[in-house]
Amino acid sequence: MLVAIAKFFSDGGPWMYPIAAVSVLALAVSIERVVLVLFRYDINGQTFMTQIQKLVLANNVDRAIKLCNAAPNAALSRVVKAGLVRANKGEVEIRNAIEEVILEVVPLLQKRTPSLVMLANLATLLGLLGTIMGLTRAFGVVADALPEQRAAQITGAIAVAMNTTAFGLLVAVPTLFVYLVLSGISRKIVADIDLYSIRLENLLVARGKGGAEPAEKSE
Repeated sequence: MLVAIAKFFSDGGPWMYPIAAVSVLALAVSIERVVLVLFRYDINGQTFMTQIQKLVLANNVDRAIKLCNAAPNAALSRVVKAGLVRANKGEVEIRNAIEEVILEVVPLLQKRTPSLVMLANLATLLGLLGTIMGLTRAFGVVADALPEQRAAQITGAIAVAMNTTAFGLLVAVPTLFVYLVLSGISRKIVADIDLYSIRLENLLVARGKGGAEPAEKSE
């Protein structure tokens, strides 16, 4: 297996090296984003907010803050905590605190993820460039090579063309797949933040006005 992979890489010629460099970079970005988005920033928004709402309605804001501290890196937890810390302030201050943290966490969610598309496109283009160079070399062999050398040189040129295309696609396809997964999860987290930040703000404002219990019954 390793011998076949080494031969595949060797037959692809010098254009395999920049594609390999792109693959290493894409892998590094993918791992970093998967670890952060899936295991640090994400949280079950519905379950989390159900617990927060019960605590706020029970006038136990301190315990709600402690619940947020149990998941300090989760994006929704950070937004909710910002509002809870100012639960006894006015409506404007609560809203400003929530919006400020949203402006901090959303870019963190989306950071470097779009670069995966660029890396996938770069791998594909480098593979295409290698294909063109391989075919150009093949045509040159047909015109200039000696008859006894022509077959071997044409085979080598075609190997460059095919292997670089294949390698470029082998890098691009999984990179785009990771991008789609990460984008979907990021959009889900942002949607949770948008929904539950408004719900929290309304809940805290109603609590401050002494109307938290009616707001609970209306739901």
